[in-house]
Amino acid sequence: MEHGDLSRRENRQLAVASATLGPWRSAAAVGAVVGGAALAVDVVTGHWSTGILAGPVGLALFFFFLVGGVGGRLRRDTGDRRLRRWADANPWQSALPLSGALLVLNTLALSLLGSWGIFGAFFTSLLPAGILLLVLGVVGSVKGARRSG
Repeated sequence: MEHGDLSRRENRQLAVASATLGPWRSAAAVGAVVGGAALAVDVVTGHWSTGILAGPVGLALFFFFLVGGVGGRLRRDTGDRRLRRWADANPWQSALPLSGALLVLNTLALSLLGSWGIFGAFFTSLLPAGILLLVLGVVGSVKGARRSG
């Protein structure tokens, strides 16, 4: 299954499907712990505001997608081998759906739970989504280089 043999639509579908390979239960647990800890720190330090939930939810989402994405890149025991080969061959493209999901969900969390406007929340969410894309792309590239080398 060569990259050039697939249409853009098929590549997008494979990218979304490769996002399902992660250990999502573990990722949810890590996200809940990080978000809960961040909320506890905000409550204890007295940073009370109408947006007290926005920051912890954003951190929880980031760590959820980080653990799920990196775990999906490094796991070997589950999933379709062909899908894994495609994700290994296209590490940056397979990282896009998770980064996009983080961008959308973090924007919604900041705008609905915090005092951000939609544009401010979007531009603020670009940084964690970009960091996630970078980490997942590098992990996938290194894994692909180690496998082929």
